[in-house]
Amino acid sequence: MKQLDLVFNVAGTKTKSHFRLNYANTALDKETVQKAMDDLSALSIFVNKDGASLYGTPVSAKYVESVETPIIEAA
Repeated sequence: MKQLDLVFNVAGTKTKSHFRLNYANTALDKETVQKAMDDLSALSIFVNKDGASLYGTPVSAKYVESVETPIIEAA
C-alpha cells in the first residue's frame, strides 16, 4: 500500500510534522498536492499545546510504499 506523506514545518519551531493519507490517489500532480497542502496550512485547525500550527509551512510531499515481511504466521 502506498501512503501520501505531506511534510510541514510546525509554526515558530524547527520541528517537522507529517500528515499521512493511506488511500490517496497515486496519480496526483505537483500543483494539486501543493494546493491541498496550502489549503491545509491555511486552516490552522491543528495546533500543539503552545498554540502553534502543526501544519504551518508546506515542506515536501512524497509517496511512501511499505513492504510487510511475515516472520510468524498463524497455522
